[in-house]
Amino acid sequence: MHQGIKRALITTAAALPIAAAAVTGLPGTAGAAATLTNTGFEANGTGTATPTGWSTYSATGQNSASYTEAGGHSGSYRLAHYAATAYKVETYQYLSGLANGTYTLTAWVRSSGGQNSAYLALRNCGSAEQRTDLPPTPNGAWIRLVTSVTVTGGQCTVSIDSDANAGNWINVDDLSLTPGGTGLAARGVDVSTLKKSEDKGGVYRWADGTAGDALSILHSSGANYVRLKVWVNPADGYNNKDKVLAMAKRAKALGMGLLIDFHYSDSWADPGKQTKPAAWSGYSLAQLNSAVYNHTYDVLNALKAQGTTADMVQIGNEINAGILWNEGSTSNWSNLAALLAQGANAAKAVSGSTKVALHLAKGGDDAGARAFFDQAVSHGVPFDLIGLSYYGYWHGPLSDLQTTLDDLAARYGKQVFVAETAYAFTLANDDALENNVATSSQLVAGYPATQAGQAANLRDVMNVVEAVPNGRGLGVFYWEPTWTAVPGNGWDPADPTSQDAWENQALFDYNDRPTSAMNWLHHR
Repeated sequence: MHQGIKRALITTAAALPIAAAAVTGLPGTAGAAATLTNTGFEANGTGTATPTGWSTYSATGQNSASYTEAGGHSGSYRLAHYAATAYKVETYQYLSGLANGTYTLTAWVRSSGGQNSAYLALRNCGSAEQRTDLPPTPNGAWIRLVTSVTVTGGQCTVSIDSDANAGNWINVDDLSLTPGGTGLAARGVDVSTLKKSEDKGGVYRWADGTAGDALSILHSSGANYVRLKVWVNPADGYNNKDKVLAMAKRAKALGMGLLIDFHYSDSWADPGKQTKPAAWSGYSLAQLNSAVYNHTYDVLNALKAQGTTADMVQIGNEINAGILWNEGSTSNWSNLAALLAQGANAAKAVSGSTKVALHLAKGGDDAGARAFFDQAVSHGVPFDLIGLSYYGYWHGPLSDLQTTLDDLAARYGKQVFVAETAYAFTLANDDALENNVATSSQLVAGYPATQAGQAANLRDVMNVVEAVPNGRGLGVFYWEPTWTAVPGNGWDPADPTSQDAWENQALFDYNDRPTSAMNWLHHR
């Protein structure tokens, strides 16, 4: 998140009616088959309301709002939903004779945004209906989405649904239904500021207003992982080894996974600063290598000793330009590789099962991320996972995130995850410091600064990670959902009067209750 810190330093939708025709064979219903047909909508040319193999149903009597048109993701044609007036329409295909088991629907989509709902669905499959909402794609880029379901009765309906306002549109193309499931193994929250908030009087409430433990509230909403940053000797005494040990106990007591984020600094480390801890400031390169190993080993071994072994470890935070400047800068990759290897080796010495991640703030920069990891690989840096920060207002559209995740996962054969993401639920301040996202010009098109906009943004980021091919999309971590406006819990560990500039991106609102986005931590 620390681009935002740098600024501070300077200053569930209702279903459309299920088409009875899909089950009863009413007029206009395509015959059932065991496999999807006309998956690229190539059979009919343009202007066909009910493409070959598909059926159409409109609760508002507007079957013509579904039609084929030129301009496919691949091939010549695509499916479109559009009308000049408000409409509800479903384009669907009923399958029978399926072997029971788990299936994944994949589709390429585009959308104007603005609908009451627009989604892919798998329904009538013998288990709970599964959906994936279409994200707004105002840049016109195609996004690949997936939806998984368990078939228990040999049949399933593949459905494309719109409940739209006048002028809203979607495009869908290149569908497939294949055996196997998807999901996100890690649905995490970075709660590094939580303990300080609690100590300074921060209050967190359940949806009914009852005061509660923030971590328990997040866990009950679906969070299954905690991310904690580690500073070496911070001025305020938070985010050090002792505080991390205490928070790890709370997380593991709830059955949550643990990601430890080493900053190798006394304060924020990010693309703009990687300042050595004061105690290491005069070290030689050899001493820095030893310090990285010993510090990493010390913290992780203490976690192991208390029964809270880290599941994942980041060797550095947003290390676009390296760590421990200047010795560990990317201007000298031999030095940087040695330092990163010391951290990774220390982590594995404590626990061979702990996964080692390298983390960049390049969620929308495939070329930049590839350049970094090509160097890491060529210099023999050991790592298991690739983590990326992705904030749409800094890192570009979801299509850029998808390109980056897909390419890195395939190129290096690693699982990838979004180590940090967040979005605003309001543009109002709850303290005197202007927020990192403070004006409408900073917002991502299609995502207003409302609770619904925040929820949709998190949902769509999670859906893009879920869609990484070959099960390599590990998960998403929401950055600082508990960093509400609490006096004394600001961005500067050396200044107790500093404020946080982040409260409008927390997952607790200004009445200390969960925002609607928190429920997306359940994902699936």
